[in-house]
Amino acid sequence: MKYEILHQDAFPIVRYQLEKGERIKAEADAMVAMSSTIDVIGGVEGGIKKGLTRMLSGEKFFFQYLTATRGSGEVLFAHAYPGGIADIELDGTSGLIIQKDGFLACTEQVEIETKVQNLARGFFSKEGFFVLKARGKGILFLSSYGAIHTITLAAGEEMIVDNGHLVAWTEDMTYNIEKASNGWVNSIMSGECLVCRFRGPGTICIQTRNPNGFSNWISSFGFSRG
Repeated sequence: MKYEILHQDAFPIVRYQLEKGERIKAEADAMVAMSSTIDVIGGVEGGIKKGLTRMLSGEKFFFQYLTATRGSGEVLFAHAYPGGIADIELDGTSGLIIQKDGFLACTEQVEIETKVQNLARGFFSKEGFFVLKARGKGILFLSSYGAIHTITLAAGEEMIVDNGHLVAWTEDMTYNIEKASNGWVNSIMSGECLVCRFRGPGTICIQTRNPNGFSNWISSFGFSRG
């Protein structure tokens, strides 16, 4: 696997080299440019049912599959948001939970499926009832609003994260949704309200900007999103 993430300080793009017969999958409309030796087709990962549940998680129904059919070639892919791209290597032992809009692309050996959160987490978290789970052995590319920052926790170590800044976390990490402060009044006045308390061992990927905060800022000027 030969790739590099270009322009990471501004608006990043991934340049990925495919050998003949090799294939990579990405979210629909991720491809920016590709060599003439490569074919791109759309498809539903795991069938219609999994495609529909993926839509419920906020992702697109279709994936795009880029295959080096007529020889080796180069693919450039990116996401639509002004934010970072991070490459995560999965070793096959533990999966990664990804919030909506966090998935960009992955190598063919990585499986992407939809995971249903429990009622409390789905209702109170900003991820909703459905999130994505990546598992297998290969490279996963995450996208974010703002840059991606990785936090690694040792066994028993805890970290509190604002829900709106979450991108992904290790599948077997334990976490609870709770008030940001001791009381509801202080939590609401602080502007944080509900947060996620993670306990290690594991890794958390956070984004440096909150899309909901940006949306509220834009709305304060009287602009409408629709």
